[in-house]
Amino acid sequence: MNPLSATVPASLVNSILVGAASSEIAHLAGCAGISYELLREPGARLTEEQFATLYRIRAHALDDEMPGIFSRPLRNGTLKYLSLSLLDAPNLEIAMHRFGQFLHLLIDEFSVKTRREGDVCSIELVAKRDDSTSRWLGRELILKLAHGLASWLIGQQIPLLGVDFDFPRPPHAIDYRYLFPGPVRFDCSRTLMRFEAGFLGMVIRRQKSDLRVFLAHAPKDWLFVSPAEPMACHRVREYLNGCLPMVPNIAIVARDLHLSVRTLCRRLSAEGTTFQAIKDELRRDLAIQRLTRSSDAIAAIAYDIGFDDPSAFHRAFRHWTGSTPQSYRNTGPRTPPLV
Repeated sequence: MNPLSATVPASLVNSILVGAASSEIAHLAGCAGISYELLREPGARLTEEQFATLYRIRAHALDDEMPGIFSRPLRNGTLKYLSLSLLDAPNLEIAMHRFGQFLHLLIDEFSVKTRREGDVCSIELVAKRDDSTSRWLGRELILKLAHGLASWLIGQQIPLLGVDFDFPRPPHAIDYRYLFPGPVRFDCSRTLMRFEAGFLGMVIRRQKSDLRVFLAHAPKDWLFVSPAEPMACHRVREYLNGCLPMVPNIAIVARDLHLSVRTLCRRLSAEGTTFQAIKDELRRDLAIQRLTRSSDAIAAIAYDIGFDDPSAFHRAFRHWTGSTPQSYRNTGPRTPPLV
């Protein structure tokens, strides 16, 4: 398993379930291989695959590829024809201009503007009306889609210089480290992302034959990405993963990353996290992935992530998620027919 593959908080999951009946939520939970009761737990977490499954089925049921997020639905097939309109662009700059024009026809809340300012390119969401509002998730997803498509088109992930949002820091802000490969700020005057303008001149490397795989994996391939240039928190997470079931202390980690403990702590603090938080998040996510993907004994999973005492693992897991490890146990994703 990819140690940087994080889990998804229930708050993000429930954002795409607004207005869904209990029977539909229960069906979606079954498709993802989790219990309905767990999906309603505030502290619950889903794997990326489970979230993508929920997202795809909800989008198909609503005939809306941004399920219920905007005032007008983006009908099924929107991503396909958007991608097709970009593939024959001579370079990324033209492709992103087309991206903005395409979404201008479909989204009432804001337009997407690509600007070159010296050595920096910005992709900004500009409100179409003074009183225009949109759900936070809509702004997050459009920036994610722009970044994911741009990276896919040129065949390499584009490092972000920064991402600004014009809304307050949300409860799941800590998870932005695994959504946006770059620093994120809130309470800004505008919503935009920045990257080096040199990427705009790169040619489009994808062909129509590549599109089927990209669409089949949507939204996973454009929503969840590993950073092109790992931040300190990602480097620590990856290092700790390689040490399990041993869990080294921060002094050992800092030494092997060629940093002082003080420097490592300062960098983690700047990224909004701590060594202990990274250690807990890694073990939580690995445990959830094992619980949902395998039939391994819970005691074995506990040992593999650094717990000699299964009861200590149970206490920690309940602290992390609000639920027991057993509540995450399943035999794998299921896809019952929609009713």
